[in-house]
Amino acid sequence: MQLTELINQHKSVNIGSISTNGYPFGSYAPFVYIEHKIYIFIASIATHTKNLTSNPKSSLLFIEDEESCNNVFARKRVTMQCDCIKYLSQKSEQIMKAFREKFDENIINMLDDTHDFSLFEFTPIYGEVTLGFGKSYLIGGENMNELVSR
Repeated sequence: MQLTELINQHKSVNIGSISTNGYPFGSYAPFVYIEHKIYIFIASIATHTKNLTSNPKSSLLFIEDEESCNNVFARKRVTMQCDCIKYLSQKSEQIMKAFREKFDENIINMLDDTHDFSLFEFTPIYGEVTLGFGKSYLIGGENMNELVSR
């Protein structure tokens, strides 16, 4: 199984960010995965927006649903440690198009029209993949998209 396939099974990602007081904060956001990077589209008032703006280090967790897994102790999961930036670029229209295709176009347009939502880009630095008991890998390769034996 490829990393892209594992990630694209999900519609949202769990985000671990660090607050200004140094404590971790867990949340989630819908995402798109384009060219080996993860993008989220979130409101400026969201706690993780403030955290990611002040401390661009984060952890992302994609995890198999409890209801559909074979064993809750061995849920398939991808964990990535990432650098993050608030995204402002010509390429943003390609990213917003991907959000419109993956999610309800009307909702994405409505959120975009509020001008209160921003794109964030996550670049994986390192990570791990667990596919079950004894099936654990590191994430590696030039684009951080390959499963590497431990």
